[in-house]
Parts: sequence; structure tokens; C-alpha cells
Amino acid sequence: MIIKIVKVVVAALEIIINIKDSGNGIDPRTFPHLFSKFFSTSGKGGTGLGLYISKNIIEDHGGRIWAENNEDGKGATFSFSLPLYMQQK
Repeated sequence: MIIKIVKVVVAALEIIINIKDSGNGIDPRTFPHLFSKFFSTSGKGGTGLGLYISKNIIEDHGGRIWAENNEDGKGATFSFSLPLYMQQK
């Protein structure tokens, strides 16, 4: 599986990062639970904390995180945004 940052958008008030993989995609039944504590689909001993912790860190900094399956049916894209702040002089 290949994972890469595919797009970085800097808008007036936020930056958006998109990370795309080439895996199997996300089962639609999984989306409501994807960022929940202890939720895992890996079956390889994952703790189910990675996306939960990521969501909390991003939201604590005023951002948001989301995921969607790629339009070509190959893999998924995880995206997050963070607000941009101007440094006071």
C-alpha cells in the first residue's frame, strides 16, 4: 500500500492537508465509528487509539478531521484542517 500527502491547501483562515492511500478503502458501515476510541479494523492487534487521538489533538487546536473513499475505488483519503493564526507584532 502507498500512502502519500497529495494536496496541501492554504486558504485565508486555514490549512488543509490530504493524505491518500491505495488500500481497500473504508467500509461504509465503518464511517460512523472511524474516530471512536478503541475502534479498529486492523485485526493485527491495533489499539484503536490512533485516529481517536489524532481527532482530539486536531480539534483541541481548532481544526477538524475527516475521511472519504477515493472516487476511483482504490483506497481512502484522510484530511484535516487547522486554523491559521497571524502572529501579533
